Amino acid sequence: MRIYKTTKGIIIEDQNQYFVSSHTDWDAFINRPDLHQLLKEEILSSKANGSLSDGLPGSILAPIQSQEIWASGVTYLRSKNARMEESKDAGGGDFYDRVYDAPRPELFFKATPYRTVGHLQAIRLRKDSHWNVPEPELTLFINSDGQISGYTVGNDVSSRDIEGENPLYLPQAKSYDKSAAIGPCIYVPETPISPETVINLVIERAGEPVFDQSIQINQMKRQHKELVEYLYKECSFPFGCFLMTGTGIVPPDSFTLQSKDVVKITIENIGTLENIVE
Repeated sequence: MRIYKTTKGIIIEDQNQYFVSSHTDWDAFINRPDLHQLLKEEILSSKANGSLSDGLPGSILAPIQSQEIWASGVTYLRSKNARMEESKDAGGGDFYDRVYDAPRPELFFKATPYRTVGHLQAIRLRKDSHWNVPEPELTLFINSDGQISGYTVGNDVSSRDIEGENPLYLPQAKSYDKSAAIGPCIYVPETPISPETVINLVIERAGEPVFDQSIQINQMKRQHKELVEYLYKECSFPFGCFLMTGTGIVPPDSFTLQSKDVVKITIENIGTLENIVE
C-alpha cells in the first residue's frame, strides 16, 4: 500500500485503487504503530475513488508535515571512495575510510519541512558551488516509537566541492533551501522492503539522458535498524522522522548538475521522484 499527501487530502493506494482517507491530520495519520494494519482496516470501510488509469486525485505534495529529515553517509562502498577522493587534497580523505569501518555510522541533519520539495517540484543548487550532484536514496519513515513504518524515495542534493574543501563544511554542502526532495508517496508494506530492491537514477539534459545507473540496496554496508538505533539514541521525534540511508550511485567527477536538468529517481514498489533543477 502507498500513502499520498495531495491537494485533495490523504490518498491510500491499494491494488490499483485509490481511497480517500477520512483523516485530515497528516502527522497523526502516519505516526501510528502498526500502520499497515490500520491502512487495511481503513480501506475495508472506504469506497474506492478511481483507479490508477484515472490518475491520482489531486496534485501530489511532499509526504511531510512536521517531520525532520536526517541522512546517513558513507553507507555504500562507492560513496566512501568518492568522498575520500574529493577530500584528499584537504587532508580529510582518511575520515571517510574510518567512518565506513567504524561501529558508529555517520548521521547528519538534512532538512526541515519548509526546505523540502516533493515530486515535480524544483530542487536548487548553491550559488557558491560549482560541483553539484543528486544522491538517490531509499528513505525510511520511522514513527515516534522508532519503528520503520514505511519507505519513500529521497534525493540528497549535495555540493561536492564544498564538502571536499573541508569535511567540517558538510552542513553547508548538504543543508540549504530545496536541497532535499522526497516522494511521491510513502510505501507501507506488510514486511520490510526486499534487499533486492533496485534504485535507479536517470538525469536528463535537454530531453536526453546524460546519466543512468542502478544499484540494489543490498549493497549497503549497514542495516536499516542499525541506523535507526543510533539516530534514536539521544533524539526524540514526536511526529516521527525521515532518514535517508545513503547513496551507492555517484556520477563521475566530471559531472555536475545544470539548471533545467531533470532528475528521476525510481525505487521498485515505491515509484519515481522527479525534480527539475532551478
